Amino acid sequence: MLRPSESISIILFVLASILFTKSNAQDSLTGIIDSLQLDQKYREDQFYIGVTFNLLTNKPQELSQNGFSGGLHLGYIRDMPINKQRNLAIGIGAGFSMNTYNQNLFVGEDQSNTTIFNVIDSGYDYDKNWLSTYLIEAPIQLRWRTSTAADYKFWRVYTGLQLGYVYAYKFNFEETGNQVVQTDVPEFDRYRLGLTFTFGYDTFNFHFYYNLNPFFKDGTLINGQPLELNSFKLGLMFYIL
Repeated sequence: MLRPSESISIILFVLASILFTKSNAQDSLTGIIDSLQLDQKYREDQFYIGVTFNLLTNKPQELSQNGFSGGLHLGYIRDMPINKQRNLAIGIGAGFSMNTYNQNLFVGEDQSNTTIFNVIDSGYDYDKNWLSTYLIEAPIQLRWRTSTAADYKFWRVYTGLQLGYVYAYKFNFEETGNQVVQTDVPEFDRYRLGLTFTFGYDTFNFHFYYNLNPFFKDGTLINGQPLELNSFKLGLMFYIL
């Protein structure tokens, strides 16, 4: 699996590529649109790619994030207009999401294979501690926009639910002479359910995601405190026809 630094490089490369492709495609369409018969049954924003900054919420007081925690999101949405003007639609799709969370929650296990959740003390010297997740997602959206068959620059507001399944994840802790990796934590909830809200104009669209269920089921710190970690993501979303 990719390290957080490799994930960031991929995010920046893909983002640059998609912006270049989108710009060239729109310039070409603008030049030939007058010579074509407009499609009055057009659909919008079939493909998407986004980058987010990932925040942990509902944290224990001692738990904190450090370094960069980010996400890369891409997929396809079937746009289904529900009114004659075609500015209101339902979107249902499938996608992929890769996320990293750099923080100080150590996840390990004792000799009886019982999971250990412990917040690393701020004075403890270690090299790395992060969680990476890889998800298959299914967005369900209510979509409003100001587009027409000839207008490729418009305002949009999309909101809805996002279903997800974490098919792979890794908790990674590294210190001098020691590494602890966990990829099978019984308390970890692979199913994700979140609320999404995206708004913007043309290329740049602000995107927000809030996870409704915590990362762990019945997880507790070694001091007995319930562990109800959640996630909030904010970033940019880009769409392609």
